Amino acid sequence: MNNHVSSKPSTMKLKHTINPILLYFIHFIISLYTILTYIPYYFLYELRREKSNQIKAKPINSKPGSAYRSVKSLDGLASVLYPGCDTLDKVFMHAKNKFKDKRLLGTREILNEEDEVQPNGKVFKKVILGNYNWLSYEDVFIRAFNFGNGLQMLGQKPKTTIAIFCETRAEWMIVAQACFMYNFQLVTLYATLGGPAIVHGLNETEVTNIITSKELLQTKLKDIVSLVPRLRHIITVDGKPPTWSEFPKGVIVHTMAAVQALGAKAGVEDKPHSKPMPLDIAVIMYTSGSTGLPKGVMISHSNIIAGIIGMAERIPELGEKDIYIGYLPLAHVLELSAELICLSHGCCIGYSSPQTLADQSSKIKKGSKGDTSMLKPTLMAAVPEIMDRIYKNIMNKVNEMSSFQRNLFILAYNYKMEQISKGYSTPLCDSFVFRKVRSLLGGNIRLLLCGGAPLSATTQRFMNICFCCPVGQGYGLTESAGAGTITEVWDYNTGRVGAPIVCCEIKLKNWEEGGYFNTDKPHPRGEVLIGGQNVTMGYYKNEAKTKADFFEDENGQRWLCTGDIGEFDPDGCLKIIDRKKDLVKLQAGEYVALGKVEAALKNLSLIDNICAYANSYHSYVIGFVVPNQKELTELAQKKGLKGTWEELCNSREMENEVLKVLSEAATSASLEKFEIPVKIRLSPEPWTPETGLVTDAFKLKRKELKTHYQADIERMYGRK
Repeated sequence: MNNHVSSKPSTMKLKHTINPILLYFIHFIISLYTILTYIPYYFLYELRREKSNQIKAKPINSKPGSAYRSVKSLDGLASVLYPGCDTLDKVFMHAKNKFKDKRLLGTREILNEEDEVQPNGKVFKKVILGNYNWLSYEDVFIRAFNFGNGLQMLGQKPKTTIAIFCETRAEWMIVAQACFMYNFQLVTLYATLGGPAIVHGLNETEVTNIITSKELLQTKLKDIVSLVPRLRHIITVDGKPPTWSEFPKGVIVHTMAAVQALGAKAGVEDKPHSKPMPLDIAVIMYTSGSTGLPKGVMISHSNIIAGIIGMAERIPELGEKDIYIGYLPLAHVLELSAELICLSHGCCIGYSSPQTLADQSSKIKKGSKGDTSMLKPTLMAAVPEIMDRIYKNIMNKVNEMSSFQRNLFILAYNYKMEQISKGYSTPLCDSFVFRKVRSLLGGNIRLLLCGGAPLSATTQRFMNICFCCPVGQGYGLTESAGAGTITEVWDYNTGRVGAPIVCCEIKLKNWEEGGYFNTDKPHPRGEVLIGGQNVTMGYYKNEAKTKADFFEDENGQRWLCTGDIGEFDPDGCLKIIDRKKDLVKLQAGEYVALGKVEAALKNLSLIDNICAYANSYHSYVIGFVVPNQKELTELAQKKGLKGTWEELCNSREMENEVLKVLSEAATSASLEKFEIPVKIRLSPEPWTPETGLVTDAFKLKRKELKTHYQADIERMYGRK
């Protein structure tokens, strides 16, 4: 049941429409160019090929099910970033002393905001943004120190919880550093969580103080503060909200600046603060959760430090010249880890948002610059959903090119794919063909790191060709402090997530029901277990779930049972090939991996998102599909079907037409006949975290999707 997509270049080439005689001549020129550049490239890139072919991880002994470790940590797992820096406050102090006056956190100035009325009557808010304004390491340290002292003056005690419910911005990181310094347990909640989930997190952790923004206070918190009886102080990071009368009695609203002023005025000698220990809780991170209410994961200082050691080791030459663009939710372990890595290594972090990231982003006024154009970052993290969107948008633009331009792009793309698979680069293609695509992310990106969910081989290859940089995949969970595996930058294989990083080890546990065993040939397979100091303390106030997912071995090492099914390649790199929760047994006894079906179909230009569904009472798979509006409209015109967007999505004729496309793609992807969806439902509405149908990392929330489409499930399975 391996759903690994082949990484052979021939399977991912784009199709051209060039006259055969002209094509022969072009291939002759390409061959001549390749021969002329072969000798310098051979010596220049032989080292890369050697590294790519090296063993990256090994089992620590010859027994089946033995743990794999990075070849760099066979003698012991890494757990110390800098000597003596065993807590996050010490890590920041070390960075502050070393990089004192260097830029750390940057925020763009808002020059103008205006409402723009769309042809359909909808109003979009557009902004014109100026330059980035920067805070140095010293500035951030002083602000964090004063803020922590101010919270202490408001009654916040060491080892007690305090919540942050805020968008990704500089103030978020300043709050986090204040909490690390003063040993407050920072409870993180996604800004897109629904009311019941927010109330659950705040009440379960018994917070009395919450830090938020004016917008979130007025749109989300205002209606639920009465349901959080212990709440006493609300602190807004960006000034006072306009109205105060609606808050329950006993709740006081402050600004972050006022709390900082209080802390600066009081002085540390008035109330010396308690410093954290390595095993103290740094963060209680509420996962967005693909099922049920979110769970709070308890992450200690030593957990986070171990994780960032492992992740940083996979980024070559990380340092003061690097610029990172922060736009993913800081309440997600991927973004928090990435920013802490940058902070500890002297990089600077410029803040952005998905709505202002590029020149074409939804909130950027036409003609003005998006954040990547201004910041020109060198490092960027992304989730597969964002990468898939970029891939589809670029391919749509390629399809709109003239025949000559399109075929030139395709030839360059296919040529570069062959060259990088051999370990060579293509400077001419990069300069003349892909320069414009590369400029979409500022033009200076040297490493794109993807995490949060599996990235398709097609998208991964497309991104590293068009953006002219390595596209690394990482694998980890909130429960492992984000750490697990990351691909090496010189490893251009696709469809796998790399070798274990130096802070942890990974072993595969037999899963008999799914037919996966660590004795399987040619590659061992089984449930992925992560062990090391990055494995977290468990779930807050949920002992039963903690016991189910975590255990300690005879040596006292902590292990996490991930629920993901993996397979090790001979060089020690891991592929994620299945998920226990995604495996469904059909009525006739066949097992279907829903994630495998979705991975085979979601890269179609016609598909923006897809969720496969099956149950054991029926013999076939069905699906819910968010179609691409432009592609579906064009398909409808070809078939002579008319109607509004909603009418087209509700049309049985359109469902059948889309199903034909899906079936062809499924057959091409070598899905078994019983794995191919037999019926589908087209959704006119996209699935966003705000709809509650996907997580903030855009993972499908299967339980919510099932509830949302229950009537359609009954129709497709013939009950109505």
